[in-house]
Amino acid sequence: MVYTGVLTKMQTEFLDPIQYYLVFKNDFIHMNQLLNKTIEIKWVGHQCLSCGLDRPIYRQGFCKTCFFDKPFAGDWIMRPELSTAHLDKEDRDLDYEKRVQLQPHIVYLANSSNVKVGVTRKTQVPTRWIDQGAHEAVEIVEVPNRYLAGITEVALKDFVADKTNWRKMLKNDIEDENLLEWRQKLKPYIPEEALAYFIENNAETHIHFPVEHYPEKPKSLNLSKTPNYSGKLVGIKGQYLIFEDNTVFNIRSNEGSVVELTV
Repeated sequence: MVYTGVLTKMQTEFLDPIQYYLVFKNDFIHMNQLLNKTIEIKWVGHQCLSCGLDRPIYRQGFCKTCFFDKPFAGDWIMRPELSTAHLDKEDRDLDYEKRVQLQPHIVYLANSSNVKVGVTRKTQVPTRWIDQGAHEAVEIVEVPNRYLAGITEVALKDFVADKTNWRKMLKNDIEDENLLEWRQKLKPYIPEEALAYFIENNAETHIHFPVEHYPEKPKSLNLSKTPNYSGKLVGIKGQYLIFEDNTVFNIRSNEGSVVELTV
């Protein structure tokens, strides 16, 4: 069976284990059903997720022009503390920025390779944790806008990481941490503007991934260097496909690539 389409991040369903779906324009692939099967991935071209043109992908699935022009690729996406919609101040498109920035946001602790702090819109819980490959997570603060979440994250990353070590995450080289204790330890460092939104009494969320074999030495598949790859799928974690030969393929970082998937 051959499927052709533009890669976008896999859709997920919060079950035990997580269910993964790769969505193309004309196909809907339940990836869990492909475990222990040989998959061939062939690179065909590019398609910018914004303009739809066959242009080299610059970042986040967008061509260079769209990345620097479109409101959904503004700096505040990756750096929430730069959000300004709460001040009625435009970056690229104020209407869009108000819709996204002026809604409930969660500051959370997650453990994927180590304890890390992060920010997501409330509507993206627990999807954000799943995409990061976190096996446990807990909310710390729920604030009414992205700016407050951003300044809280900045304050807390002096004490915990704000990035995932993807190699450790994929090797399952992780330690269980008491995130509830971490939440209390970090409370004194939350900015005063956000402290009233501190969450005292919610439990950890635990996440289980469909992985039958973790790679000992994960090696990342780069489609620009290896445009045609074939391997046996043995796991899915975060947004990575894990293959029997230790190859791992990050769907998220290859958004905008047009591929043929043969099963």
